[in-house]
Amino acid sequence: MASPQTGIFALGTASHAYLELDATGDAAALATAVASLREPRTTMGGVNLVAGFRPELWRQLRSEDTPADAVGFNADIAGIEGFAMPATQHDAVLWISGSSYDVVFDVARAAIAELRGLATVGEETSSWSYHHDLDLTGFIDGTENPTLVQALQLVAVPEGSPGAGGSVLLLQKWQHDATLWESLGIEHQEQVIGRTKADSVELDPRPEDSHVARTDQDDFGKILRRNMAYGTVTDHGTMFVGFAADRGTLQAMLESMAGLDNGARDALTRYTKPVSGAYYVVPSIESIAGLAGAAFTD
Repeated sequence: MASPQTGIFALGTASHAYLELDATGDAAALATAVASLREPRTTMGGVNLVAGFRPELWRQLRSEDTPADAVGFNADIAGIEGFAMPATQHDAVLWISGSSYDVVFDVARAAIAELRGLATVGEETSSWSYHHDLDLTGFIDGTENPTLVQALQLVAVPEGSPGAGGSVLLLQKWQHDATLWESLGIEHQEQVIGRTKADSVELDPRPEDSHVARTDQDDFGKILRRNMAYGTVTDHGTMFVGFAADRGTLQAMLESMAGLDNGARDALTRYTKPVSGAYYVVPSIESIAGLAGAAFTD
């Protein structure tokens, strides 16, 4: 049975780095080098390393281990009222997480050094947890997340399907307009989100254009969100890190937020805007090891 990469489910890590990589030459050589990276195994200060690949690249290398509907974020999503989600697809991603940023920093630098000559860093984002489970709007993030036991069943491709044990990652950076958001009263903010701010209880009735209504997992399917805050005091937002067993679930949510399904644009998009967007195949441990092993035996 194929096993998902364990870092996907490593909750409680406070510091994160996302390195999105562009091949400088042979993309297959980059993928093989990424697959060969190993996170340090230490008793203190250890980190988690999750690797993902542009779907078209991974399909080229291991078609049997690629989820059937996986394709890159290759075109902007043009929503209603001039709203758009930009496509900023890269060839590979490394998500490094740990208990403190010093170890994350060291592992990220070591990975970049290991891949020197094969890739450039197209996008680098450092992230951190905000008051345990809040995002920078002040609301609890991930209320609808499945439990870890459920997540293993829901966001990994099932056995017998192409890409079994793997997952599809949607990675987006959302920049907040903090001044505009904080000018709203709490009741107005709750109408935008669709939940109460103090205890994350869903509003009844909930506004049709609320964030909860536009991304209801009962409608679109289950995902695992590993979102984190990013940025500085004057320029910050949310790094959306969403895993699903298929790309269709994630894509349908994005199109709903953009108002393409019923003409109701997600109200939250009036206070935060996406500035990046990419899909990655996050293969199973066995599939990653298979690619790395092939390089050593060729």
